[in-house]
Amino acid sequence: MQDGRTTLSKFLIDTLDRPPCTDNTRDTAGLSALLIDVAAAIKSISAMLTKGALGGNYGSAQTLNTHGEEQKKLDVSTNDIFVQQCEWDGLLAAMVSEEMEHVYPIPPEYPRGEYLLAFDPLDGSSNIDINGVVGSIFSVLRTRDPAEDASSEAAFLRPGCEQVAAGYAVYGPSTMLVLSVGNGTHGFTLERDIGNFVLTHSNIRIPEETGEFAINASNERFWEPPVRRYVQECKDGRSGCRARDFNMRWIASMVAEVHRILMRGGVFMYPRDSKTPAMEGRLRLLYEANPMSFLVEQAGGLAITGRERILDVAPRALHGRVPVILGSKNEVERIARYHGEYDRGEDKPFSSPLFGTRSLFLPDFTA
Repeated sequence: MQDGRTTLSKFLIDTLDRPPCTDNTRDTAGLSALLIDVAAAIKSISAMLTKGALGGNYGSAQTLNTHGEEQKKLDVSTNDIFVQQCEWDGLLAAMVSEEMEHVYPIPPEYPRGEYLLAFDPLDGSSNIDINGVVGSIFSVLRTRDPAEDASSEAAFLRPGCEQVAAGYAVYGPSTMLVLSVGNGTHGFTLERDIGNFVLTHSNIRIPEETGEFAINASNERFWEPPVRRYVQECKDGRSGCRARDFNMRWIASMVAEVHRILMRGGVFMYPRDSKTPAMEGRLRLLYEANPMSFLVEQAGGLAITGRERILDVAPRALHGRVPVILGSKNEVERIARYHGEYDRGEDKPFSSPLFGTRSLFLPDFTA
């Protein structure tokens, strides 16, 4: 396939529809059609966002989502677009969204399919009012049994390694769709004049080495010691034990952070912290961490909670959260090693405020 000439439809046909099925595989024709529906939703959202404040969709919706967070008007509108584009053509059995508390089963007036769609319709919505970068994230599972009750949460509570497709859209100077169906990670740019997504970044590979990391430094006092150790070493730069300088980034949109990593490498961290002890992490596993981890691994990177591979985590709740550390392979492996050393008691920093080996007056992390 040729960058700049292959459309999303041709890519999906060549990848999913033309290879013959064997006794060990199931027909994937429905998957390509479903991804075309998702792409149509992304095009509609892109057109809506392009209008900006002129579209009348800015500001608060005066409602809260299932997490108790204030919903923007665009959160509600983009969620409706995903549902309306994907519910009608017999490809899905049910959907889950950040903006919906419960599973959304396909209405009885529409045929029922064999796929499950989980999505965050507008990631980074806090950036809307400042005209910042936002995105959409999605994950596709296949029902285990055609007779399975897809309206139950149990149908979705499966580890991310069972995903059959995942992707995101980033709405920036151009609209891009980044997608994997298990054969690598590929980027498509929306050609607005003709309305097609065109392959522009085939077989994306994340560099194993990087000089960039992204983390919300305002939470530093709540981080676990292994994360504080890693970030401090990066900040020490050329004069520290890493003997080279690093740059720190933070955009407050997971889509934007992961897109930068896919394009040029880096590490994104939203680690476990003690700010809200009962909360295991900040990002939702089903429709944020899992699809992004799938894309990153397909591009040669790694994605961990700090202590385990994200795609191996078994979800316990529909909107369950998880710590996320992902990106360039060598840096993520280093962070995983720091967590292991800390858990084994091999890297407990001396607690004296005068002779602390990491920094002064930082309390020990408590769960």
